Order: sequence, then C-alpha cells, then structure tokens
Amino acid sequence: MIKAADFIHPEDAAAIAQLESVPGLSYLMKKYMEIGYEVIYHSLYMSTAIRLSPTQYPELYNRLPPICQKLGIEQPDFYLVMDPYPNACTFGDTRKFIAINTGLLEELTMEEVDSVIAHECGHIICRHTLYHNIALEIFNRGNLSQLLGQLSKPIVYALYYWMRKSELSCDRCAAIVTSPEMVASTQARLAGASTKLQSKINLDEWISQADDFDKIDANMWNKLVFLQKLLNMTHPMGSVRVREILKWGQSDQYKNIMASLNAETSSKRCPECGASVQDEWLFCQNCGMKL
Repeated sequence: MIKAADFIHPEDAAAIAQLESVPGLSYLMKKYMEIGYEVIYHSLYMSTAIRLSPTQYPELYNRLPPICQKLGIEQPDFYLVMDPYPNACTFGDTRKFIAINTGLLEELTMEEVDSVIAHECGHIICRHTLYHNIALEIFNRGNLSQLLGQLSKPIVYALYYWMRKSELSCDRCAAIVTSPEMVASTQARLAGASTKLQSKINLDEWISQADDFDKIDANMWNKLVFLQKLLNMTHPMGSVRVREILKWGQSDQYKNIMASLNAETSSKRCPECGASVQDEWLFCQNCGMKL
C-alpha cells in the first residue's frame, strides 16, 4: 500500500507543517467545516451534478475503484459536472468526493482521465482536502478572512504557496498510478495540445519553455514582478510541472516505489517472512533471506 510519505513533495510537506504550526488554525478550519460548509457543498453537488455508480455511466465510474485500491484509500463519491471548462476537484473533510467536468472528457483520452482521477485521489491520500477547501472559501468568498481580520493576509499567501506545492505531490501520485509520461501528456493537453491535431506534442520542446522562463526569471526585476502574480496562483505553471514530473520519474524514489508495487502484486512470496518478492531479486527486501 502506498503512503503519502513515500512520494509527497518535500516543499508540500514543509508547507503543511508550517500551516499546522499556526496556533488554532486547524481547529478553526475543522469547526468552520462542521458548522455547515461541508454539508452545503455536498448538497450542492448532490442536487446539481450526476453521481456516478456501477449503473450510472459505468464506463467512467469503473475507472475509479482500481485506482483507489492501488492507493489503499476508501473510495470517495464520484460526480460528473456539466461544465465545458476542463477541470476537476476534490472536496470534503469527513466525507470526501471527487468531481470532474465534462470538458475533461472532451479534451483528454481516457488514459489521461485516469491520471486526473489519480491526481485528485492524491489530495485525499496526502490529506490536503481540509486546507484546500478552506483556502478556496477564502479566495472565492473571503468569509473566513473576515473572521481572521488582519491576520488573514499572511495566511492567505501561505495557503496559495502550499496549494502550488500540493499539486506537485498529486502529480507524483498520478505518475505512480499511470506514468510520468501520462501526467506530462495530460498537462500538455490542458495547455493546448488538442486531440484534433494529428501529431503529438513534442514534450522536450515544451519543457524547454520552462528553461526559457527560468532565464527570464533570473533577472531580479522580472523575478519581483512575476512574484506579485505568483502569490495569487493556486497551481504551478504547466511546463514547470511537466519538467518536474519527468525529472522525478527518473529518480530512485520513483523507481523504488514502482518496484515495491510490482513486488506487492507478484505471486511469488518469501519462504521466510511471506512478503512479496520479484523473480529477479536475489534476497528478500523485507527480511534479507536469500531466495
């Protein structure tokens, strides 16, 4: 079973630790959810979106259970929202659900949809949902910021920063379920690589845009100007995300995770401890016994 600690982006983990260190913030957020915010959004999706099931759009619904099983998480409710904008979200603290817009189905292949579903499940396994949901409430309506008064501005910027880093963790989760290349393909598609074009996007060339951006950003004045824009962004830039996930796909961390998952699904077991082992292993990685 996969644990968040196995793949979470270090800046995501650090940002969560900073948020949790704010006195009373977690308690305030949980109470805000309890007094009705969570129920309101559940009711909204329940009454306006289509809840998927084995008998309601099963061809889409059936893509969720194997992903949840692979990640070892409880299966959330799954909604389809009529919206041409290609987007998805995860919501809830005590009762979680995933929603995807119909626009995603128009723009992505089903394998790329899998990477989106796995990305949203990453928010669940990394326990992002509480802070994410309250952050969106602050950004969209400002209710909580009114309660916090002057203390809200640094918290808001901290939430924006953390949200950007949390997306990198969920890209990693999606890469574990699908592949780094599939996550990159999904990001490229959402950036403008239309399915109607016959040729595939050149990912290497697109990644080079992130390198070109770094050169622009190297100028201190440009860095300061862009920082003003970055402070209010909830997601990292697409080309940067692709460069990040493909680089992580070459890391020992990713390779070790995939090797462990392959071992778990293997039918071969260690005669000493019973742990799953792979055919090419000379020694059991759990107890060290020679195979």
